[in-house]
Amino acid sequence: MTRQRRVAVSSPQTRVALARRRPGYATHPPHLAPADLERARRAYREQLRWALVAVVLLGGLVVGIPLVLVAFPGLDDLRVAGIPASWLAVGVLPYPLLIALSRWQLRKAERIEQEP
Repeated sequence: MTRQRRVAVSSPQTRVALARRRPGYATHPPHLAPADLERARRAYREQLRWALVAVVLLGGLVVGIPLVLVAFPGLDDLRVAGIPASWLAVGVLPYPLLIALSRWQLRKAERIEQEP
């Protein structure tokens, strides 16, 4: 009985990632036509700008909710189904807002990629 030779199966991305760890590995810009390369750069810059807007909005959300609670201490007395509104504002309110923000950012990025 002959033994079959073992073969390692890996993704092309794995080989690229491993190659980057070797000394002397130089990254080369993608081989695109000049018009396509400029379009890719423009899309990258615009997506980065909108990502920064999303991060600022996220920071406003994370900092803003506690500031609203400090500004309106009466929310501790207001109860919804026996739960203080301030707890709901911290424990429930951020999640739908985070989902809406992430969907907005994703759609914006996809629209930028679809632009000619």
